[in-house]
Amino acid sequence: MVTSEVLCPPRQHGVTKPLSLAGPSDADLLRTNKLNKFLVDAGLYESKEETAKREEVLGRIKQIVVDWVKQLTRLRGYTDQMVEDANAVVYTFGSYRLGVHGPGADIDTLCIGPSYVNRDQDFFFVLHDILSGMEEVTELQPIPDAHVPVMKFKFDGISIDLLYASISLLVVPDNLDISDVSVLYDVDEPTVRSLNGCRVADQILKHVPNVEHFRTTLRCLKFWAKQRGVYSNVTGFLGGVNWALLVARICQFYPNAIPSMLVSRFFRVYTQWRWPNPVMLCAKEEEELGFAVWDPRRNPKDRTHHMPIITPAYPCMNSSYNVSTSTLRVMTEQFQFGNRICEAIELNKAQWPALFEPYMFFESYRNYLQVDIVAANTDDLRSWKGWVESRLRQLTLMIERDTSGKLQCHPYPHEYSDPSKQCSHSAFFMGLQRKQGEVVLEGQQFDIRGTVDEFRHSVNMYAFWVPGMEIYVSHVRRRQIPLYVFPNGHKHALLSKQSSQHPSEEVSRKRKDNGTRVEQNERHKRKSLSPQNRDSVSPVIVHSHGIQESKSENGCGNSQVFEVVEPKVEVEMVLNSRTQAADLEQRTVRSDVNGLKKKIKVHVLVENRSQKLCKLVGRKLKVVLSVDCLGLA
Repeated sequence: MVTSEVLCPPRQHGVTKPLSLAGPSDADLLRTNKLNKFLVDAGLYESKEETAKREEVLGRIKQIVVDWVKQLTRLRGYTDQMVEDANAVVYTFGSYRLGVHGPGADIDTLCIGPSYVNRDQDFFFVLHDILSGMEEVTELQPIPDAHVPVMKFKFDGISIDLLYASISLLVVPDNLDISDVSVLYDVDEPTVRSLNGCRVADQILKHVPNVEHFRTTLRCLKFWAKQRGVYSNVTGFLGGVNWALLVARICQFYPNAIPSMLVSRFFRVYTQWRWPNPVMLCAKEEEELGFAVWDPRRNPKDRTHHMPIITPAYPCMNSSYNVSTSTLRVMTEQFQFGNRICEAIELNKAQWPALFEPYMFFESYRNYLQVDIVAANTDDLRSWKGWVESRLRQLTLMIERDTSGKLQCHPYPHEYSDPSKQCSHSAFFMGLQRKQGEVVLEGQQFDIRGTVDEFRHSVNMYAFWVPGMEIYVSHVRRRQIPLYVFPNGHKHALLSKQSSQHPSEEVSRKRKDNGTRVEQNERHKRKSLSPQNRDSVSPVIVHSHGIQESKSENGCGNSQVFEVVEPKVEVEMVLNSRTQAADLEQRTVRSDVNGLKKKIKVHVLVENRSQKLCKLVGRKLKVVLSVDCLGLA
């Protein structure tokens, strides 16, 4: 007798049929056990005590927002019955909702309130004041102008990101079905984005064949992405929801696979994925609510996206619109690295720890941009740093634009701080390299001073700027990287790890450096060739009381000339950083000299000016100075 289960075809997950229905072998089971043990030993699971504390904190927040809504209901003259019925509900989303959060992770939360309680005044002012008066609440930071408006704070030591959505109901029921499209009726775009965090999380869990296998695989790959420096939506890489969607699609492709198999298939598939073909978990829903959905056939802007990863809830959006050409290149290289390691693991030539070796960022490039952020105190730095970090992606895009993609950027999402500084300080770094295979003509330059000045100008438009908030952008070579970025402040500790990294990564690094050898002229040469500006400052001044501290002793101020020397080809990369006054003066000069904002250069051939200098260099020196440096306006 044939059972009904045999007659029923297996359920299809996703928009296409699975790539394989194969289950695990004994070797796969063994590798999964080893992977699980590695994740536990790496400390990726929180304790029962911390889990209980999170639940307690969420309960407290739920009570606070209910009291807040009742207070506003009473103040607005509603009846006693309305005050009694007034309610707000709190949902979680992100890693906590997906069940993949680790120790110390923040909790993404959404408060949904009635139609008469708004976001701009009631949430960001009234509730903000209530929270600021509570001793359990610290590091309270409202960000009303964010793409998704949010209030960040710590409650009894637990980090909380709290969103707010006002829906078109006078009374919000406790059993509100947030997956129902009716919650989107008569709401604005920021509210849709706020609601969709929870709606997307629920849809992801609904569309994977095995939730536990999905969670283990996602936990693994999030850890991998952080170790390899590609976990950051704001910097132009991928954030938590992006990684969740990529993993969920692999689970759909291999519905009977277990975590060790899914991790291996993840790298195998995305190494070969032909971007910008989109990753989608389900067919797009077409609702007639008037919200824009991702559709490159209708929306020209959607055609410019490099790595579309589409959310499964209406209105579907590209969750990875921040990805640029440069960051996609970096992620592709890291997928290839992961694929090589997984192949070695399957051949018993490597173990799981090899996959999670930290990326040697400061050994991977010869040239870097250093972005120093300073403020008068810790609170100012927190808000100032958040704003600057959200704009770093624009610097990558500007450099790509102004060099026609020939100068590639690798923004590193890790934040550093110099403990020796007397002011509040943070620093970010970007790796720079010429595009591989690009034919460079003799005398071609990468002059990105104007690009950097444009970036600094846009950052200084910060609406909540206060005195003491400053940003400095400077060019540093590998040998000039400050020691505070290395473990224990010792560069050799990092270099010793370099020799033990996987051979394929070493080869990749050497290829990067091949043909991009950078030579730094002696400091006294640069002193003699660069014009002095007594009103200028060093590119990295991080003292809070106006004391100028230079990173180097070249004495060039902000008119620094950097030369990138390649075999038989000279490529110049000129960077600049200025005070606000000098920045304004420079823009005025450029505007007067060239209304079209074309950079005018004066090429000065230094010949026979110093026989000693020419002998030291062994060739003719070419110094590229911009018009504003020479004062020719």
